[in-house]
Amino acid sequence: MTAVLRNTLFGLALLCGVGPACATPQVFLVQNSGWMEPFYADPASPFKPLVTELALAVARPGDALVLAAFNQSQPKAPSPRALVSTAVDKGTRAAVTRALASLDTARKPGGALADTDLGEAVSAAMTQALGGKDGIVWLVTNNRNSPNNDQATATRNREFYQLIHSGDKIRTALAFPLRMPVKGTHYSANGLMVYAFAIGEGGARALDRLLASGAVRKIITEPPARLKPLDRNTVRLVPRKVENAPGVTFAMGQNGVLRADVAPDANSPSAKIGWNLENTMYPYTIISASLSARSKLGGENRVVTLGSTQVAALAPNKPQPLGSTLQLPVAQLPGKWSMQALKSAGSAYVLPGTIEVHLADQKLALSSGFRERMTELFPGDPLPDIFTPPAQVQASTAVLPIEVRVHYGSGPLVAAGAGLLALLAAGIGAAYGWMRPRRALVTVEDEQRTMHARTGTVQPIYDKAGIEVARLKTTLFGHQLIDLREGAQVRLGR
Repeated sequence: MTAVLRNTLFGLALLCGVGPACATPQVFLVQNSGWMEPFYADPASPFKPLVTELALAVARPGDALVLAAFNQSQPKAPSPRALVSTAVDKGTRAAVTRALASLDTARKPGGALADTDLGEAVSAAMTQALGGKDGIVWLVTNNRNSPNNDQATATRNREFYQLIHSGDKIRTALAFPLRMPVKGTHYSANGLMVYAFAIGEGGARALDRLLASGAVRKIITEPPARLKPLDRNTVRLVPRKVENAPGVTFAMGQNGVLRADVAPDANSPSAKIGWNLENTMYPYTIISASLSARSKLGGENRVVTLGSTQVAALAPNKPQPLGSTLQLPVAQLPGKWSMQALKSAGSAYVLPGTIEVHLADQKLALSSGFRERMTELFPGDPLPDIFTPPAQVQASTAVLPIEVRVHYGSGPLVAAGAGLLALLAAGIGAAYGWMRPRRALVTVEDEQRTMHARTGTVQPIYDKAGIEVARLKTTLFGHQLIDLREGAQVRLGR
């Protein structure tokens, strides 16, 4: 196992040496133990096309992609075994198709059908294929975990889920149970399970983007069952109505951001908001929990008063009404004559923040509908009992991004612009008046003279004998004689 996946890791190192696309490589682990015999033997099996289409749907051009088959590692029969290690390009579809076409159920060195070890495969993918770095690991399996043909599958499943829930390397774990009836020579099966494990923060962000983009939903229409995390983003608030806050409306925007649109003259310090409280932890029902909330807006951290501080029997897709009083940051919003308002004229001034909802003493239970579906798809498999949430998960926090948007009209901007133009015109006029030569009539010894002077200048005045007898000072407001010589016959005007 180690040698084979070290070769795979070497391929990933070459692929991810440059470029941001390789920040979150993806590893596909495809089970080929004896329990998978009907998926390979049934000529009508959609198993291999599903793997191909899923891999090509979630991996973008340039991404690092590893496809590996797994069962249980044996001497001279390593597992997982790399089939494809490549940077995704136009030839990847053909490479994946060829690799899966030649893949069949594996056998032990003695000839018996190979056993299965899910934990071994996932651990190898994290430590060897990803080299301890962030990424996404996909596991395609019939959900039979039986190392050494151990029939105590419940125990083996617990070991597998201990790997998932212990530590923080696996940040997100999702399970997609799919109906896929197939029949082989030795076994038959009703369903297939596809797991997605986000490794590290980078893997978690990449998986969130994939789910939000709809790339997975194009291939798998079933909603994913969340295994992890169960302590954050567990509920969602969707606004229904707003009361006692004229000029304030709430709506859900893109990417799940709550938008509060506020008129510039709105001055209500708070708003009564009716929400729908939704459970986002499919397939779990929140049996009971204590509820509290806080808002962080404009640097203010305030308690959100809730109509009820208890939640009970909150199932996925069955929202419950919840009233609240939210403090609005009216003191933090700029006035319509402020620079921020003038800059936002014709659009909106945005004040970002969050509403945090906290659930304490949280008790979860797997929904009966999901149990029934798992029993139908995987008869005899006690796996639904292993979906029981870890005992330590008794609290959770959901963060709802919010934007307070104030819509300022263009009136103040137009008025400010007109005032600025008036000031500019006055300034231009003053400058012109300052720079333009001005005419002055001066009488020297009964002789009239015409002098031209610019504002701010001082010119000498001479008598007929060429002796300076005064000076002409010109200001913005007119002319005046200064330094007048005693006995000189000089005056302004005629």
